[in-house]
Amino acid sequence: MASNVVQTVVVGAGVVGLAVARALALRGHEVIVLEAGPMIGVGTSSRNSEVIHAGIYYAKGSLKAEACVKGRQLMYDFAKNYNVPFNNCGKLIVANSSEELRMLDGIIEKGKGNGVDDLRIISNDDAKALEPECQCLGAILSPSTGIIDSHSFMQALQGEAEDNGTFLVYNCTVEGGEVLEGDDAGLTKLIFKQDDPDGGKPSVESIYCKNLINTAGLYAPDLANSLVNFPAAAVPSPYFAKGNYFSLQGQSPFKRLIYPVPLKNTAGLGVHATIDMMGRTKFGPDVEWLEDFDFEKDYNVDETRAESFYAEIRRYYPNLKDNSLVADYSGIRPKISGPGMAAEDFRISAIEDHGVKGHVHLYGIESPGLTSSLALAEMISDIDRIGGGLYT
Repeated sequence: MASNVVQTVVVGAGVVGLAVARALALRGHEVIVLEAGPMIGVGTSSRNSEVIHAGIYYAKGSLKAEACVKGRQLMYDFAKNYNVPFNNCGKLIVANSSEELRMLDGIIEKGKGNGVDDLRIISNDDAKALEPECQCLGAILSPSTGIIDSHSFMQALQGEAEDNGTFLVYNCTVEGGEVLEGDDAGLTKLIFKQDDPDGGKPSVESIYCKNLINTAGLYAPDLANSLVNFPAAAVPSPYFAKGNYFSLQGQSPFKRLIYPVPLKNTAGLGVHATIDMMGRTKFGPDVEWLEDFDFEKDYNVDETRAESFYAEIRRYYPNLKDNSLVADYSGIRPKISGPGMAAEDFRISAIEDHGVKGHVHLYGIESPGLTSSLALAEMISDIDRIGGGLYT
């Protein structure tokens, strides 16, 4: 019989993994979080726009829409209660052609269908009054959009999870495992490599758990596929869409977020302007599809990509000066749909999907994953919601 059995292992200490660990710990679970990096949130969770999304763009009835709209309010409440810096600054979705103007009503209706009931169309003069540097023919004002200090948010999640007994292990890479059968049925064995903090040879160790929550982000499909006796047919193929960001030198021209009307059949929402908690402006992300993903190389930003940024940004910010953009950072979207494919919804894969009790695997948790994190955590910790799939 297996020894050193823990109730629940969460793989990945990004924002969703931390939110899940916290939610389960608050329900009394014994939780260990295994993180490959040296600290929390070193992957996708620290490489995004830090936007609190309203829930406008997603298909009605989708998990993205449900989790984003619910998660947005949960996030604002959490930020207030735990003193996490945020700014409910609002957003303009700007139209700069007659075709884009005609699309605004549809965007409003999609938002209303998702429960976002505070959107309104404003004229170019009204938009100019709010944001004098913004050029458009008309716009949608989204008052409930905002920004948050994502690292402070993750630290708060970590703190409450640890206060309720969660144990985090860093520099710990899960390299495989097995869904056990026979006398150990109901357990999963995980094999992981633990780096030596003194620079020595890494150790290879194992741990057994009743519940495995896979929040490994970019590596979630690989983790699921590495498990013996886990059905490969239930694991989606991963795709990697890099998003590059450029920061603006000098004072920010905007007080709100500025988004273009989203184009159809693209992997993102266009090169938009966001502000951070220091009031600085950054533009991005674009979409750069990668065949594979190399952590050491693929987070570098190619400065020549700024050439395409200038043209897109000047559609709504014509006063953008030459040579004012500086390569900043990039992130990789953990997608489960590739170039030219219809966008996939978030996927929470539980017992009804793969037949393995105690396993919950999260795939395709890209934007609005940050906004949705608390709502996704509630869904996962709600045993009835996932078909009684967790061991208590």
